[in-house]
Amino acid sequence: MQHRIIVLGAGYTGAIAAGRLARRLRREDVAVTLVNAEPDFVERVRMHQLAVGQELAPRPFREMFAGTGVDVRLARVTGVDVDRRTVTVTDADGAGRATEELEYDTLVYALGSAWNDQGVPGAAEHAHQIASRPGALRLRERLAALDAGQPVVVVGGGLTGLEAATEIAEARPDLDVALAARGGLGDWLSPKGRRHLRKVFDGLGITVHEHTAVTAVAPGHVTTADGTTVPAAVTVWTTGFAVHPIAKATTLETTDSGQIVVDRTMRSLSHPEVYAIGDAAMATGPGDKPLRMSCASGVPTAWQAADAITARLTGGKLPNVPLRYFNQCISLGRRDGLIQYVTADDRAVRAALTGRLAAGYKELVCKGAAWGVANPILLPTRRRGIVGDATRRATTPKPTDPTPKPTDAPAEASA
Repeated sequence: MQHRIIVLGAGYTGAIAAGRLARRLRREDVAVTLVNAEPDFVERVRMHQLAVGQELAPRPFREMFAGTGVDVRLARVTGVDVDRRTVTVTDADGAGRATEELEYDTLVYALGSAWNDQGVPGAAEHAHQIASRPGALRLRERLAALDAGQPVVVVGGGLTGLEAATEIAEARPDLDVALAARGGLGDWLSPKGRRHLRKVFDGLGITVHEHTAVTAVAPGHVTTADGTTVPAAVTVWTTGFAVHPIAKATTLETTDSGQIVVDRTMRSLSHPEVYAIGDAAMATGPGDKPLRMSCASGVPTAWQAADAITARLTGGKLPNVPLRYFNQCISLGRRDGLIQYVTADDRAVRAALTGRLAAGYKELVCKGAAWGVANPILLPTRRRGIVGDATRRATTPKPTDPTPKPTDAPAEASA
């Protein structure tokens, strides 16, 4: 009987995990099912480009996973019962086939995150978001309808906000673009990084409202904590991400924010047959510091989980690769960029790469990530067979597995 592995979500992490498992395990031993609501891969790190009118190459999952042994199921996840080991799904369009339950032996939870309005009055009703393709397409339509001179306010000074503001200002120099940041502009960057960021913002004519908290959003303006009204024909909300709510509704051990608490192999502390990766996981890096929600964090967690599942099913050695950072890659429009080199725990060092070379570097990173998803089994590897009682091996925790201290990760993130 095959060991049933279900992967929920086909963003960067879910798609990579499914492909890696298919590349490492014998098809006669395992059945890998990838559940996703959309039929093709979404390059989330390029949503700011999509919002300003750029076209992105389609990557249908059925073509990507053809011949891999991965069964792509287009469906929307509506519930998970980790005690019964079932996933409830419906057709992706919400119509047609009745609700169905899928049984699993091992679950990889990669449902990721969505935008976070943080409960700010009016944000959900009047602000636009670029955390999803539908959101980016709605913003694209709205920006295209704006006349010259209209004000656009990007709320949030993290990586996503910087990329959105510069992309919009470069694509539409006729608009009055502003950025509202709770802290100083790029205050986590090195001195060189901050100088370059200010130079780019000045060159693009972007107004920066530093140390400014937006407390309300309305049609035509935003209001700040000190009562100031800032004109905004369009408000773009980039203050962080919120994880999918399904995990918190289960008996899984989660943080207050809903992330699943995992060990160093991405396995749930409360339900060892469940693995969580990407934004859905409360994973820690050097110094037990929570990883930020980002593609840079998520992809290594997908590798870690897939290799750990393989090791436990085949009697191999568990992976012990440290999750760490090397740099932060920021696009500043299509012709400029900033690569901030960082310590293992994501603190900026003096070195930074700027300008066109940095823009090219960031583009290579984005293309490389998409290539890794689109070519799940192109890199050859030896497939391993399951040994012994596969279900027992996949679900019985080992006392030597290192575990992090449960804590909540910050929601500020980008690629």
